[in-house]
This record gives sequence, structure tokens and C-alpha cells, in this order.
Amino acid sequence: MHDLSVGILGTGMFLPPDLLTNHDLEKMVDTSDEWIVRRTGMKQRHILKEGIPSYTMGAEAAKLAIEDAGLTPMDIDLIIVTTETPDFLSPSMACLIQRDINAKNAAAFDLNAACTGFVYAVATAEQFIKTGYYRHVLIVSNEGLSRVTDYSNRNTCILFGDAAGAVVLGEVPGEYGIKESVLYSYGDLGYNLTIPCCYISEEDKERRPSGMYRSVWQDGSEVFTFAVRAMTDSTRKVLEMAGKTPQDIDMIIPHQANIRIINGAAKRLKIDDDKVMVILDKTGNISSASIPVAIDIASREGRLKNGDSLVMVAFGGGLTCGAIYYIWGKNQQH
Repeated sequence: MHDLSVGILGTGMFLPPDLLTNHDLEKMVDTSDEWIVRRTGMKQRHILKEGIPSYTMGAEAAKLAIEDAGLTPMDIDLIIVTTETPDFLSPSMACLIQRDINAKNAAAFDLNAACTGFVYAVATAEQFIKTGYYRHVLIVSNEGLSRVTDYSNRNTCILFGDAAGAVVLGEVPGEYGIKESVLYSYGDLGYNLTIPCCYISEEDKERRPSGMYRSVWQDGSEVFTFAVRAMTDSTRKVLEMAGKTPQDIDMIIPHQANIRIINGAAKRLKIDDDKVMVILDKTGNISSASIPVAIDIASREGRLKNGDSLVMVAFGGGLTCGAIYYIWGKNQQH
């Protein structure tokens, strides 16, 4: 049983067509294009039109990933959706997507590990497949962060965009796929990054003077410090488990939160810039969708060759972080 290797069979993504550029933001808050680029590396974000439910992005990405895997929706045994912006608390986004793509044979649930959600979902799905419980698991990272962004707060409104990324996982030949993974949670630091829902504390109200209580708030400097350390340590740990060093890997696909966090971690790990996948200039921070969207882009642009070694690494609210050591080998299904 342990010899079965689990990997990506197909990828897909959806970015809504409407853009919010740095120049648009200059008209909304006291900021500048130059400042945003220098501080974050971001130039634009995709924004889902008001009145359209967010799960529709995930359904589109899911259809593309299933098609890319050479499967049909009826072949999917389980759907895991990672999101911190669900359209409903119930039904789950996974059930909404299941209905939309007609994956009638699938069980479906949501997983919330904030921006680390995709890494958590891959590690979770791997267990279902390795044990033989399921054959094909669809992971959809579906994030409508514009819906929880306070556009009067210049510290946060420049960061976030909307997107969905999807992968289908299944059995792959032994030399490919997921080789090691690590997951961490630091609940004692969770107060540094919050999106209230059914309960709002006085402290959370004070942090949101605009009265938009269900919006994202973060202590930027605390999160920044945690992020660089978490990405560095998670990468080192997962590579150590695989008997590798940072210099051995062909590509690192980090969560796209901020270019300074990515550069800070890469510098500590002594990884060359050309090995780091960066998409945030075009997408902004799209939470758990960052890594699957980046994988889809890298795959379609031919930047990944069979046998390439990758690290996918993320950090996020909770606080959480995690990493996966992966050997690329797409279209190599059993």
C-alpha cells in the first residue's frame, strides 16, 4: 500500500476578467503605483463582478482540471474545496461545485486553512488515495477575497484578488508525485490575521473603523515576520525529510502574498530567483488559489519537465504553514 504514489493528473484555473490595477487604487485610497510595486510586487488583481457567486470560479477551474486529466466529472470520488470566503456557511462550496459540474459520485467538503489551504488539501487527499479509499480526488482552491476586503483600508485593499485553481489527484508512477509533506498550525498566533463571521469581538470591531466587520484585518509586520520564517522552515523541513537541500530543487512555488516575503525566504534558502515561480504581479494575493493557479500556468507554459523537483510552500491565517516536496510527472497516469 505504501508504495502507491499520488500526484497531479490535471490542472485548471479561472481568473475573472475584470481587473483592478494600481492606478485604479490610486483613485480610491492614498497610495501610489510605485509604492504598491515596491512594497508588494503587485500591479493588478482580478475581481469577480458583484452579484456572481464565488463558487462559479471554482466550477470553471474544476471542469478544466478534470478535462486536462482525461477524466469526466463522474470519475471524481471526492471534492475538497479550500476557501476562506465561502458563499454560504452551508451548503459547502464543495457541494455547490459538485452540483454545478455534475460530479454525482463524489463526496464533498470544505477545508479552511486560509492561504495554506491547498497544501493542507493535497496532504489530506493523498491519504484517501494511498489507503485505496478513493481513486480520484478533485481539489479546488476557490477564493473571492474582494468580498472581504475593506476598500477604505489602504494597507489591505492593495493586496487581494479573486481566483480559483484546481487539480485532480490520483495514482502516478512511483518516481513521480508527492514525496514528502509537512503541515503546521500556530493557533496562539491566530489573532494576527482575522476575518470575523458569526461572532465579532469588541477588539475586532475597533480594528475595523469603517464598520465593515466581516473584512480581513492583519497585523502586517507580525504576519511578515512569521511568513518569512514559516516558509523558510517548512521548506527546509520537507527537503530534509526527502534527503535533499534547497539547491537540489528545480522550482519553488510559494504562496503569492508579497514579493518581499518570497524574496526574503528565497534568500535565506539560497535559492536563485529563476527557480522561484512568481505570479503575484498579475494576480495579487489570491490566498489558497495561489499555488494551484501558479502550477497551472507553469504547466501550460511548459516550465515544468517530467522529473523536475518542486517545493510548494505556503503560510496563512490560523496561523498555518506547510510544504510539499513533489516530483513533476504529468500525463504519466497509471
